[in-house]
Amino acid sequence: MVHATAVVSDGAQLGADVEVGPFCHVGPRVRLGDGVRLLSHVVISGETSVGTQTVIHPFACLGGPPQDRKYAGEASRLRVGARNVVREYATMHGGTRGGGMVTQIGDDGLFMVGSHVGHDSHIGDRVVLTNHVSVGGHAMVGDDVLMGAAAGLHQFARIGRHAFVGAGTPVRRDVVPFALCTGDTARIAGLNLVGLRRGGFDNGRIRVLQAAFARLFATEGTQADRLAALEQDFVTWPDIARLVAFARAPSKRGLARP
Repeated sequence: MVHATAVVSDGAQLGADVEVGPFCHVGPRVRLGDGVRLLSHVVISGETSVGTQTVIHPFACLGGPPQDRKYAGEASRLRVGARNVVREYATMHGGTRGGGMVTQIGDDGLFMVGSHVGHDSHIGDRVVLTNHVSVGGHAMVGDDVLMGAAAGLHQFARIGRHAFVGAGTPVRRDVVPFALCTGDTARIAGLNLVGLRRGGFDNGRIRVLQAAFARLFATEGTQADRLAALEQDFVTWPDIARLVAFARAPSKRGLARP
């Protein structure tokens, strides 16, 4: 189902039941999975794959070259998962040689008007980037993260799963999983209670996370000592294991704090 005004280049691969609407352009190295819908005026270029049943709204541009002055035209990939919704004017760029050559988008995400995913970034499943959120290059956003309108994520920074970033917040340091982060200096304001409850966390899990947060961000001892104590005292709790693993993982930005 390709509209007469659309341009689908030789070499492009279209799955079953794909719809390419008016004035869309699909490049020669693009693969569209079954049931993908390009509503109108969508540009998909580069070596880009789009997962099944993803819907892309007008004026979105996916797979363009990275905004990196070191980029010299080498093969660059964008991988978009299944059942995503990409709204108007959203952009997602391919990777660079220095970042592994691929930008990866998970499944079931919502990328609202004007949102941007920079080169070599990795976005998890069920992520929501609201209007005009910008994710810098080489960044990582975990599963079930929601970023409020006009928030920005610095290059190489990370946001852990089930975290929430408030509108307009510039995130320059890593945000641990399950956190609520807000302010003009991206401070941890506590747990993302609304998001956790929506995600099915019961009161017991939330109370354990509250206790873990209090100890992780305490002023006594070193961070390494506090992480070791958390790992020992909450050995049967997978949520705490994820929190500790995130905090211990290599980082170029350091952790955001209360």
